Amino acid sequence: MSQLIITEKPSVSQKIAEALVNKKPKKLAYNKKVPYYELEVNGKKVFVVCAAGHLFTVAEKDKKKWDYPVFSTEWVPSYKVQKSAGFTKPYIDAIKKVSKGAKEFIVACDWDIEGEIIGYNILKFICNKDNASRMHFSTTTKEDLLNAYRDRADNLDKGLVESGLTRHILDWLWGINLSRALTLSIKHSTGMFKVLSSGRVQGPALSILVEREKEIQAFKAEPYWQVELVTENGIHAWHKNDKFWKKEESDNVVRRTKGKKSAVNKVEKKEQSLAPPHPFDLTALQLEAYRRLGISPKETLSIAQELYVESYISYPRTSSNQLPATINFKKIIKDLSEQKDYKKEAEKLSQKELKPNNGGKNDPAHPAIYPTGVAPKKLRERSKKVYDLVVRRFLATFGEEAVKENMNVELGVNGEIFIAKGSRLVKPGWHELYGKYAAFKEEQLPEVKEGQEIDVKDIKVHDKETQPPNRYTPASIIKELEKRNLGTKATRADIIDALYQRDYVAENSMEVTELGMKIVETLKKYAPDILDEELTRQFEHEMEQIQEGKKSKEEVLKKAEGFLSRILEKFKIHEKSIGSALSEAYKETRNKASIVGKCRNCGGDLKILYSKRFKSYFVACSSYPNCKTTYSLPRGLPKPTDLECPECKFPMVMIIRAGKRPFNYCINKQCPKRLEWIKQQEEKKAQEAKK
Repeated sequence: MSQLIITEKPSVSQKIAEALVNKKPKKLAYNKKVPYYELEVNGKKVFVVCAAGHLFTVAEKDKKKWDYPVFSTEWVPSYKVQKSAGFTKPYIDAIKKVSKGAKEFIVACDWDIEGEIIGYNILKFICNKDNASRMHFSTTTKEDLLNAYRDRADNLDKGLVESGLTRHILDWLWGINLSRALTLSIKHSTGMFKVLSSGRVQGPALSILVEREKEIQAFKAEPYWQVELVTENGIHAWHKNDKFWKKEESDNVVRRTKGKKSAVNKVEKKEQSLAPPHPFDLTALQLEAYRRLGISPKETLSIAQELYVESYISYPRTSSNQLPATINFKKIIKDLSEQKDYKKEAEKLSQKELKPNNGGKNDPAHPAIYPTGVAPKKLRERSKKVYDLVVRRFLATFGEEAVKENMNVELGVNGEIFIAKGSRLVKPGWHELYGKYAAFKEEQLPEVKEGQEIDVKDIKVHDKETQPPNRYTPASIIKELEKRNLGTKATRADIIDALYQRDYVAENSMEVTELGMKIVETLKKYAPDILDEELTRQFEHEMEQIQEGKKSKEEVLKKAEGFLSRILEKFKIHEKSIGSALSEAYKETRNKASIVGKCRNCGGDLKILYSKRFKSYFVACSSYPNCKTTYSLPRGLPKPTDLECPECKFPMVMIIRAGKRPFNYCINKQCPKRLEWIKQQEEKKAQEAKK
């Protein structure tokens, strides 16, 4: 009798195999591509095999022509419908071979809705089983994996499986039908083929961004004036009225106070306690990584997943910001003290009672994100930064309260009142543990006493304008989606990425393009329910009811099909009008996304183009073939900027490379700055070659 353990990724199968035996496990390979392990555990033969994420996907069942609506679905091997999934076929073949003769099946995929679906589909479509025992773990350390194997559940979570299957089919139905409707509207009205997309959560997410964009566009700046007092001993105080909406009023204040001395009317000092931060849930980690490190939410999740697989941190896809007492905090902190970067901070904590400052969010499967204490062997620069952030947040949550002193000074000058505000940290507390991420900015005021006279150095008026609301960032929109219960912790980053890929938004500030604006405007006019947040939340609620056994998958899917049928029927009636509007918006967006400046030879537009032959981007004049001006670009994804090279005044483009910070690049072949950059790159390559 043999046992088959199914994991989600190759690296986890290795971890489990190594955890179950005290010696190096016997490693085999199917077709020299897919690793698997053969072990003996308690006299029983055990095979550990791996998937590579989702091996199966939802697809159209009775495919006749590229049209909509489509409701006939089936699960098929991913490689049959997605070119990019071609690498998954050997994994299916390997599992099929190794599973023959197995009598007991164990699913050890990630403990979440996606992991449950991956395991269930492998059992059903490869192993011809509909159930298995289940390992549950939040870290891939040896101890946790052994416990998960020993204490495994007898069955898969059928509620989670049914809910997950429903979610995948719902998202597929929304995506395929709306994307085809939008794409075909352009094709049927103009003959142009441009793939557009929308989705169950993507539509409402884009609508939120468009609402903010419209607020910004409708905003009318109003002028106002502020009066600042600067004293000889360095106090900067502002008039108590803050904003003056009439210039003459601020001028009157200056006239009455010019040349007068100030007197300290009041000094107030008040201490304020600052509680330690809560442990990280996924959204909080993505927000903090974006704010402190400039790493996008999608990349943060990808890095965190790698750190989890390598046993450096716990499972990142969690909505909990609580660390339960069952975690061995003392051992983790002792292990961290052996890593030189955290020795001092960890040793401080080793002397005190370890009680984390837990938040109010919980997750039935996983605790908040925490380091395991396993020392990383070698990390890429950005992975090291995310790891450092996770470790210091973990340490900080056990820290003591910090205390800051807030100081308000009221100054009187000939009857006019000015207020100066300062603050300083009097007890650093958890700030010492969180280090640079605490980012507390002190603004100390000089010591003064009530009744003290102080010479005035200057009184000046500042001309200002009211500012429009800020655009969302990739991190803040994820927080907003979570707040509105749209999407899941695992999918929100991908939804935001899709908005960029489809040219609906641009820039880090998430400026909605003309195409994005038009998509929402069009859908609101002809199919407003697609953008209805309440409807999206309702389906989320119904999927929770499936998980709880209160509703069936079939019931929810039938409701979704009825809804889509109604809106798509109406959409088809207006298809040409919709397509005409969207095609114009697409052209405008495409031009804005590719034009970098004017051609110095003929005055035409310089545009970013892609060469299929050489598989690279370059800049060329739009007047080709009359003007053959071209400029080469380095590898990476180029984006236009509004910047000119300070050296030669040629346009600059931003070059984006995976895992690296974007940089601005001058297109001028003869620019001294560019030549210097090329020389540096060549020297860098030469040094790396020597290593």
